[in-house]
Amino acid sequence: MRTEKKQKLEQLRRWRIRKKVTGTKDRPRMAVCFSSENIHVQFIDDETGVTLAAASTVSKTEANKLSANVDGAKKIGAIAAKSAIDKGITAVVFDRGGKRYHGKVKALADAARETGLKF
Repeated sequence: MRTEKKQKLEQLRRWRIRKKVTGTKDRPRMAVCFSSENIHVQFIDDETGVTLAAASTVSKTEANKLSANVDGAKKIGAIAAKSAIDKGITAVVFDRGGKRYHGKVKALADAARETGLKF
């Protein structure tokens, strides 16, 4: 399949998910983004358009030595959940960003659940 076609199909999946998943102040959207080298997690209040908490492998914390694989996803999921809990966020809506709920995405979500977030 051509690269342009794959990108278009992923964009359509992302839009289809975002029609249904919105975050509020009480229950923000936990958006995950995976590139080939990095992982980004944000907790977003869609009503006001504000990012409440975030964690990434490019941040200046201990997460900057992690890579974008399953082990890195587990660790960044736990770090993101801990930072969200510190800000008072206990329940979230999970936005997988058009990716399959498998592998890195599942590992990140499971680690966040084990740390104490409710999906």
